[in-house]
Amino acid sequence: MKSVKFSRQRECIKNYLMSRKDHPTADMVYEAVRQEYPNISLGTVYRNLNFLVEHGDIIKIRCDESCDRFDANISKHYHFICRNCGRVIDLEMIPVDHIDVLAGEHFSGVIEGHQAFFYGLCEVCKNSQTEKS
Repeated sequence: MKSVKFSRQRECIKNYLMSRKDHPTADMVYEAVRQEYPNISLGTVYRNLNFLVEHGDIIKIRCDESCDRFDANISKHYHFICRNCGRVIDLEMIPVDHIDVLAGEHFSGVIEGHQAFFYGLCEVCKNSQTEKS
């Protein structure tokens, strides 16, 4: 197995993500990391984000075709995506691991897990729409 060379920039990216709960985009990560590494390129940020995803250090949340978000909380949890503002929020809920069993009942392969996203309006957008009514 090939050893992975330590990267201060990669560590900075991971630490930034660990300090956040708002599931930043690559552009947000880039802007933040540039404060410490002004010469870092957006390409380097993308490569390091993908490296961290591939090595299981962070999670990539695909919101739609134009937006990926990143989360350093790699524990099993679910996300809510606001259809209005695009905000991604961790949902506090009991895991629904039994869905793997249900999915496997009529499937001849092996179910190894699942990923679920919930959609709707976040509290801010819901309140904003209520105020306009």
